Amino acid sequence: MKSRFVFLSLSLVLASSLMSACAPLMFGSMMGTVMVATDRRTSGAIVEDEGIELRGNSRMRAHFGERANVSVNSYNRQVLLTGEVANEKDRAAAAQIAERIENVKSVLNELAIQPSSSLNEKSKDAFIKGKVIASLVDSKDLFASSFKVVVERSNVYLMGRVTQREANSVTDMTRTIGGVARVVRFFEIISEEELRSVLPTQPKPEASTDAKDKK
Repeated sequence: MKSRFVFLSLSLVLASSLMSACAPLMFGSMMGTVMVATDRRTSGAIVEDEGIELRGNSRMRAHFGERANVSVNSYNRQVLLTGEVANEKDRAAAAQIAERIENVKSVLNELAIQPSSSLNEKSKDAFIKGKVIASLVDSKDLFASSFKVVVERSNVYLMGRVTQREANSVTDMTRTIGGVARVVRFFEIISEEELRSVLPTQPKPEASTDAKDKK
């Protein structure tokens, strides 16, 4: 029964991802309005993050061509670089390109010096990401929309504007998921008071049992 539930959760996540990919064509501005309403970033920051990712990925492709696989991810103007490059010179060059993108506040360079991931490795990463998102959706004390999840070579990168309680909770949860090699947090920590101010219409989530035991 449990495996059937997990399969259903992952199916819903995959379906949601497909809908998100088609959102600009299917729902237009309506989906954009929903995203702004549930995101802890300002509408301006969301637009800037999209611009940072578009410009960043374009500049990486222009600079490296086929000799590197660099992915630019941005959350509230904080940039995460993942993928693979051929040498330390290319790794440093990618960081410099990212730092020069307009509106970027900071850069976390997680590029690996090794050959690009295989199709099998990428499929495994996608499956792990699905399990992480499904666990966030099922969680009673976390808002799934508050996190950006990136998975590369079985390493899970977590981004978002979250409280210390939420950061600890999502880290503990992610570490228990099968196949996860490492959890890297790239959070912007906010206070519980700030959380209430950015989500005035949502109830404050109750701390999990583990979180209460740590106090």
